Amino acid sequence: MARITGSYPDDLDLLIEGAVEAGVFGGKSDALREFVREYFEDHENERIAAAVALYERERITLGDAARLADVDRWTMRDILREHSVELRLGLVDEDDAAYEVEAARELEFDDEDSSDEESRVK
Repeated sequence: MARITGSYPDDLDLLIEGAVEAGVFGGKSDALREFVREYFEDHENERIAAAVALYERERITLGDAARLADVDRWTMRDILREHSVELRLGLVDEDDAAYEVEAARELEFDDEDSSDEESRVK
């Protein structure tokens, strides 16, 4: 888990401290994690912008970008193209290969398509 250090206004610190004392959060770190998590859940555009920026700077893979943006890989590819970001194709490492295998397993096909395929095979 990453560690960050930062400053914020005293009033915000008091509110966080009060929430911890009231049992709302287990500690200040828990409170800050929850605030950041909720922010990105509520701000889709900012979440996508962060994923695009990280991918563009080659800090994450396409699969990671899709996961962070909370979209599927195909949608993430479209988003990157819309932002004029060049796609990096190919597997980076074993983790990326494992992600590709898992993503392929999750693909769903229409029953019509599979029955059409079965009739073509026969």
